[in-house]
Amino acid sequence: MITLRRLLVIQALLLWQGGFLFYTAVVVSTGTAVLGSAAAQGAITARVTDSLNIVGVVTLAILAADLGLGRDPAARRTAARWACWWVAFLCQGLLFAFHRLLDSYMDPQRSHVAIGPPFRYVHILYLWASTIQWFACLILTWLTLWAWRAEDLRDSRGSP
Repeated sequence: MITLRRLLVIQALLLWQGGFLFYTAVVVSTGTAVLGSAAAQGAITARVTDSLNIVGVVTLAILAADLGLGRDPAARRTAARWACWWVAFLCQGLLFAFHRLLDSYMDPQRSHVAIGPPFRYVHILYLWASTIQWFACLILTWLTLWAWRAEDLRDSRGSP
């Protein structure tokens, strides 16, 4: 069950954080170039981030389960993992709120974004929340790998 749980954690993180990284690094610039404007790309991003935010919630639940079920011998590392999880969780809440506000700058069919100062300010906040969340997840992933290693080493030595 431990291996299955870890596989689920990795796959969820790959989908969520890998999808986020690929989308921001490749799809946004490609879409803007192909569609001819950031506003047109924004209509696609509005729909993609709907799914990305849902995947984020599911992944955070999987990560919380792993944290709760884990047996990391290092209490400080466990505390650091929970701290990173809470940062990611709070950022996810902000992303939902900012997403709703950004949607209010779109037409009802969500096919056109009215890009102006109000939209830009909220979008900057959205980008900052996304960046902070990504960084927290990066640290959380690193710490999780170390925790799993420590658990495995402890188990291989026959410690309780």
